Amino acid sequence: MVKPLTTVTPNTWAFLRDPMIAPTGFREYDARWKYPDQINLPGITALGLGLGTQMHRRGIRPDIVVGNDYRDYALPVKNALILGLMQAGIRVHDIGPALSPMAYFAQFHLDIPAVAMVTASHNPNGWTGVKMGFERPLTHGPDDMAELRDIVLGGAGEPRTRGGYAFVDGVREAYLDDLAHDFKMTRKLTVVCATGNGTAAAFAPDLLRRIGVTVVERHATLDYSFPHYNPNPEAMKMLHDMAHSVTASGADFALGFDGDGDRCGVVDDEGHEIFADKVGVIMARDLSKLYPNATFVADVKSTGLFASDPELQANGAVSDYWKTGHSHMKRRVKEIGALAGFEKSGHYFLAEPIGRGYDCGMRVAVELCKLMDRNPDLAMSDLHNALPKTWSTPTLSPYAADTQKYAILDRIIARFQAMSARKTPIAGRKIKDIVTVNGARVILDNGAWGLVRASSNTPNLVVVCESPESEDELRAIFREFDAVIRTEPDVGDYDQTF
Repeated sequence: MVKPLTTVTPNTWAFLRDPMIAPTGFREYDARWKYPDQINLPGITALGLGLGTQMHRRGIRPDIVVGNDYRDYALPVKNALILGLMQAGIRVHDIGPALSPMAYFAQFHLDIPAVAMVTASHNPNGWTGVKMGFERPLTHGPDDMAELRDIVLGGAGEPRTRGGYAFVDGVREAYLDDLAHDFKMTRKLTVVCATGNGTAAAFAPDLLRRIGVTVVERHATLDYSFPHYNPNPEAMKMLHDMAHSVTASGADFALGFDGDGDRCGVVDDEGHEIFADKVGVIMARDLSKLYPNATFVADVKSTGLFASDPELQANGAVSDYWKTGHSHMKRRVKEIGALAGFEKSGHYFLAEPIGRGYDCGMRVAVELCKLMDRNPDLAMSDLHNALPKTWSTPTLSPYAADTQKYAILDRIIARFQAMSARKTPIAGRKIKDIVTVNGARVILDNGAWGLVRASSNTPNLVVVCESPESEDELRAIFREFDAVIRTEPDVGDYDQTF
C-alpha cells in the first residue's frame, strides 16, 4: 500500500518517483489542482488507480471514456491518468482532445458507463483536474468524491489485470452531427463566436456554420497560452470583449465558451452582456410555451425571476432553486424530471427531449439559434428587454484559502442569522428569509437578495446580489453585504469589480 505524499519538492528524485497529491484538490464534484505544485504525474497515476478501484468496488463495467482539453500539459496528465486506470484493470477508450460535453456524449455514443475528462475547465493555465462520472449523464457528487479521496490518499488503490487501451477516432464528427442533426436556420443570423483560444475553437465555429449561421470569429483559433484572456464567459473581461466585437461587426449577438466548452455566455445585439441566469429565463420562457407546466431548476446564484416572472407563471412553469455546481444541478434535474436546469455561471442542463441532461455549451448555442429562428421578428435585445427589470452583480469571488473557506463561510452565515434575529436591516430593507441550501441567500422584503457561498473549485468565496428596484439599491446591498464578509480578516480581494 503506497500512500501519496502531500508535498514533494520539485526537481528531486522523489518528485519523479513518488505520488504527491494535495488533499484540497478533491472538491465537491470534481478534482482540481495547481500543476505541478499540488499534484505531480505519479500522483495523477495514483488518482487513476483509485478511480479504477472505485469503479470495481461499485460494480461498474470496467470501461471508461477519457479525453483532454487543449492545454500544453493536458496530454501528459491524461497519459498518467490512463496508466493508473489500466493498472486498475480498466479498459480505456481514449477520444483524444475534446470538450467535456463531447466526453459525456461519448458515453452514450459508445455505450460506455464511465467518463474521466482531463480539464481545468475555466480555471487559468497552471491548473489541471478531472471531471468524472459513472452514471450517465451524472458526474461525481460530494459522497463520490469523498470515497475517491479516501481510496487515493489512503493508498488503497488495487492493481488488477486485464486493463487495456484503445484510441477511438471519429467522436468529434459524431458529436457535431448529433448537435446539428437536420436543423437549418430559416432567418439570416450573424453571431460572434468567442472561444478565448480555448478548446471550443475546434468546435463552435464549425457547428454554427453547419446550421446556417454567419460566424464572426473572435479569438477562435487554438492557442493554449490564452494570449488575450482566460476563456471564461462569466468573467467581465471576456464579456466586454464579446460586446466590443458585436458593436464593431453589427452581429445579431455573441456567444462565448469556456475552456472545456460546457458553459456559454451571451451578449445581445446592443452590446449588453446578459448574465447566464437571465439567458436561462429567456430560454425558459420560450421552452415553457413549447412544453407547458415544465419544471426548471435554477442554482442559488440565479435571479429570482425564475420564481416571479409572470410569463413563466402563465405557462404553468414550476421553478426549483438548488445547489450551485454542475454535479448538483445535473443530479437535481434528473431526480425531479425537470426539462432544464440553469446556472448563473453559464452551465445549462437541457434534458430530454432537447438534450441528454449534461451541461453542453454547444447544445445551448444551437438551442439559442433555434429560439431566434422561432422568433424571426425579434432581436436578442428584444427578448432581453422583455424580462422584468432587475439589477444584479456578476459573480464576484474574494479570495479565501481552501483550508479556511468553509469555516469562514459558517461564521458569515451565523452573522447574517444573528442580524435577522435582531431585525437588523440591509440597505434599509428587512431580512425576510435566509436560505442555507448552499451558503446563505439572504432575501429582503422586496425580493432583493444577496448570496455568499464557498467556491467548490477555487480558493474563493462567491458573492452575488440582485435588486428589483434600482442600481443604487443593488450597490447599497452589496456594500452592506461586503461589510459583513469583511469582518473575516482572511478574506482577500475580489477577482473583478462591477
